[in-house]
Amino acid sequence: MAKAIIIGATSGIGLALARVLAREGYALGLAGRRDEVLAELQRTLPGAVVSRAIDISQPEEAARRLELLIGDLGGLDLLIICSGIGEHNQELAWEPERDTIAVNVAGFTAMATAGYRYFRQQGHGHLVGISSVGGLRGSRWALAYAASKAFVINYLEGLRILAHHQQLPRLYITDIRPGFVETPMTAGQQGMFWVAPVDKAAAQIYAAIRNKARSAYITRRWAFMAWVVRHLPARVLERM
Repeated sequence: MAKAIIIGATSGIGLALARVLAREGYALGLAGRRDEVLAELQRTLPGAVVSRAIDISQPEEAARRLELLIGDLGGLDLLIICSGIGEHNQELAWEPERDTIAVNVAGFTAMATAGYRYFRQQGHGHLVGISSVGGLRGSRWALAYAASKAFVINYLEGLRILAHHQQLPRLYITDIRPGFVETPMTAGQQGMFWVAPVDKAAAQIYAAIRNKARSAYITRRWAFMAWVVRHLPARVLERM
């Protein structure tokens, strides 16, 4: 039985993926900040499920607790890092920027490096990170969020290159780049379009995982928008 851990399993994409993987027969290790939600998931999801509270804004402690969760699960084949935060902050208050960096950069890196080291020693594994279409260019609405997701995109690519040079052909790295998805993070935001139901997004993410894709836009139509965004001249982007 394949074993998967989802970091950020208590809401949004992580929660939807937990349901998909449980139906597909994975043994699951679930991590998030809310003990009561984790306990409810253990009671209601089918199959083998273990959980631990992990707050990735505390990276050293989070890495230690991830190691314990791997032990609880009895091994690891698939690590999915879903945790992420972000908010509009054109006033540039320090606290939202600080918290976004703590979770999306430091916390993500702690989980990714811990997972990579485990898979490297094991000789195989699949590491999946949730970045964003928003990481392709800067944003005047959510500056730290866009920058942090650019970090995730580049870090995952670096891990993929590293795995190749370390001759680890069975260590797969997948970068998932969602557009707008119906989650608590996007609730109430203005100006959204092509908003995908979270279950549809999770199904496409699972397909990308199953196919061991290097990267995938979620939903698929966002690949076109990504091409447009990447090729926009800076002066046009500044006026938007």
